[in-house]
Amino acid sequence: MDFDKILEVILSLLPALIVGAIAFYFFKQHTDNEERRRRFLLQKNMQKEAFPLRLQAYERMALFLERISPSKLLTRINPNSSNKEDYENLLIASIEQEFEHNLSQQIYVSDECWNILLAAKNATIQLIRKANMTEKTDSANKLREVILTDLMDKQPPSGAALSYIKKEVGEMW
Repeated sequence: MDFDKILEVILSLLPALIVGAIAFYFFKQHTDNEERRRRFLLQKNMQKEAFPLRLQAYERMALFLERISPSKLLTRINPNSSNKEDYENLLIASIEQEFEHNLSQQIYVSDECWNILLAAKNATIQLIRKANMTEKTDSANKLREVILTDLMDKQPPSGAALSYIKKEVGEMW
């Protein structure tokens, strides 16, 4: 008799347990869906706010590349004396100063883009140093002439990096 009452209670509670389990399942699905929706809206809002900052960073890096382009660098920075080593150091210091001024932009650009920018900066410095080591250079003005002559037939290092920035910005849309 005791067993029959227990069985009767279990059978009467079974539908309530099934309904409770189904309600729990749907409630859990609903709360998970709401959490994903909130996360998506938050991410969408953050992207909307971050997009202008990223675009501005790419603009600043493009300006950096333009400013360290040897032809523009040489026309903007005139030698203080005829000493070629002093002029080389002045050009390299200017490039490093421009780079340090834009150092914080690396958090907004991709790692690959940043590495290409670093390579362009270093290649430009190497180009200046290499031009200073040639036998043809004996003065600051001759150094300017050698650098510009070397770039007549080829693209400056900053040109390839600028093309990469344009491509990456084009992919952001």
